[in-house]
Amino acid sequence: MPEKFLFFRISPLTRRRLMNFRANRRGYWSLWIFLALFVISLFAEFIANDKPLILRYEGRFYFPVLVEYPETTFGGFLPTEADYRDPEVIELIEEKGWMLWPPVPYSYDTINYDLKVPAPAPPSGDNWLGTDDQGRDVVARLIYGFRISVLFGLVLTVLSSIIGIIAGAVQGYFGGWVDLLFQRFIEIWSGLPILYLLIILASVVEPNFWWLLGLMLLFSWMALVGVVRAEFLRVRNFDYVRAARALGVGNTMIMFRHILPNAMVATLTFLPFILNGSITTLTALDFLGFGLPPGSPSLGELLNQGKNNLQAPWLGITAFMVLAVMLSLLIFIGEAVRDAFDPRKTET
Repeated sequence: MPEKFLFFRISPLTRRRLMNFRANRRGYWSLWIFLALFVISLFAEFIANDKPLILRYEGRFYFPVLVEYPETTFGGFLPTEADYRDPEVIELIEEKGWMLWPPVPYSYDTINYDLKVPAPAPPSGDNWLGTDDQGRDVVARLIYGFRISVLFGLVLTVLSSIIGIIAGAVQGYFGGWVDLLFQRFIEIWSGLPILYLLIILASVVEPNFWWLLGLMLLFSWMALVGVVRAEFLRVRNFDYVRAARALGVGNTMIMFRHILPNAMVATLTFLPFILNGSITTLTALDFLGFGLPPGSPSLGELLNQGKNNLQAPWLGITAFMVLAVMLSLLIFIGEAVRDAFDPRKTET
């Protein structure tokens, strides 16, 4: 294909890295499986919801999954949002129309009041993986919990990586007292008891997604500092860096345009493992009760329910299997990325 029709060109080095990544079949297929699961979870409202996807009433189409409609729209008496699981509302709608439900007709906070046994109920045709101790569908909570865990891990990984790369670059490039003082600060900062701080702050402020993200960001940025610092210490006295200084190029330009690309190779190999650790941290906090607010869909909270309800083994087994598969996929992806950037394999 002529070059004028190409939006970008792939260098031979990048092409070899992609080939090395694909050569690791386990990591390559793990990436596609993880992306498929993550994309599916992004549309959780269309997969697991207690509202119909499409509703037809008196010749008009409605979309309750996207828009809130009062009960009076369908011939009811209440001006509040219609409860589409209410038998009376169902009867009103089905008299003059129909409803199309998502595959899982429950949201993460929907309580099934029609259980034939006390909660937690075992798996059945209505609740594929059973319910938790409050009668909420486990499948719906898994889908929403998976999405929250991955999004939390991705945001935390990106933000902590940016801060860690900048901190490591400043340390390694300037060295001297800057490096010495920064290292002492990191030693003190990394020694603070994170769990105790969470317990103390949880008694003052109600934790939520962004609160937890900000608090974990205070400590997670140190993961990449050592790797980036070592690369900058190694490269800062190379001939091309000295030449750039002699030509009057600013320190910021030298750091982030000339030296940083060399450090990104080692940095990128660590990202899947940092993401893994971020998801594990959120799960552990939810398991201990210091994570997301009560009622939020959480894999850690489901694990805690499995611990408290040993007579319902489907709770613990389901949460464990989802976490094991998700974390294993990330580990396999990290191994494939490591192989792709391994200089010993770029010549294959």
